[in-house]
Amino acid sequence: MNIFVYVEHIDGAVTGTSQEAIAAAKRDLGGTVTALAFGSAANDAAAGAFAAGADSAIVCTDASLDSGLVEASGPLVTSLVQSKSPDALIAGASVAGRDLTSWVAFDLDAGLISDVTAMSADGGRITATHPVYAGKLLSEASIPAGVQIISTRSRAFEPLEANAGASGAIESVDAAASGLSTEVQSMAAASAGVSLNDAKVIVSGGRGVGGPEGYDPLKELCSTMGAALGASRAAVDAGWIAYDHQVGQTGKTVSPDLYIACGISGAIQHQAGMNTSKNVVAINKDGEAPIFKLARYGVVGDLFEIVPALNEEMKKRLG
Repeated sequence: MNIFVYVEHIDGAVTGTSQEAIAAAKRDLGGTVTALAFGSAANDAAAGAFAAGADSAIVCTDASLDSGLVEASGPLVTSLVQSKSPDALIAGASVAGRDLTSWVAFDLDAGLISDVTAMSADGGRITATHPVYAGKLLSEASIPAGVQIISTRSRAFEPLEANAGASGAIESVDAAASGLSTEVQSMAAASAGVSLNDAKVIVSGGRGVGGPEGYDPLKELCSTMGAALGASRAAVDAGWIAYDHQVGQTGKTVSPDLYIACGISGAIQHQAGMNTSKNVVAINKDGEAPIFKLARYGVVGDLFEIVPALNEEMKKRLG
């Protein structure tokens, strides 16, 4: 299979989500991977893609693509897929990746499977597993004809071991769009700390934290463990914490190695955003809370007693 993988990067450094997408195409599908890298630092991104497992790269170094706007990258990817006819186009299911795959699928009237957590291939056709009904079920889907367009859930696929000495053929192309209707003048991080999408450990608080100050012990635990801070919709709606931290159906979808849910009941909308976490620890006063059905370890008790004690123990163990 010849597979195109859209590579997101920050000043030439390939994002973890794109490294995972390359790994999925290479290892899980056994494909020959062509990385699509755009923007001023596209050549650096191509080198990063080779290190992550890509076989070749198509780059466009036009500065109009630095913004990552889909109205700039979408027409170029559509044109490349039309002219080179890959078997599949894969991108990480980030905001940019979702935009791009949707754009190209619409332009080409092609099939799209989004937010997949597992893939396999047989005879050039991909079978992909993705959550449906707010994560209550896993569906296996395939696209019977034409280019197969897929977005992969962050942290659902393990990246390949980096090979810094890897290289491959690079083809340069020109930008396809002009006269863009949107201009990005500057960029800034939405919040400090570890990104929820990339975090291996997330400490998340819900209605049980009681107010904005209730996140203080969770923040201390995050600092000790190098974790990201998450929240339920109830806490965000109450104004206790910014939306950037929201995990769930209307927030971010995460797949950390460890998810510590503090004072979160575990409504189905919240579970939809974190039910692919590898290990869940639930801390809640209500022993009947739905979150305990997902938890590998559950602690029934007051989070304001348990979290500080956990933090002190982590300090001892992590030095």
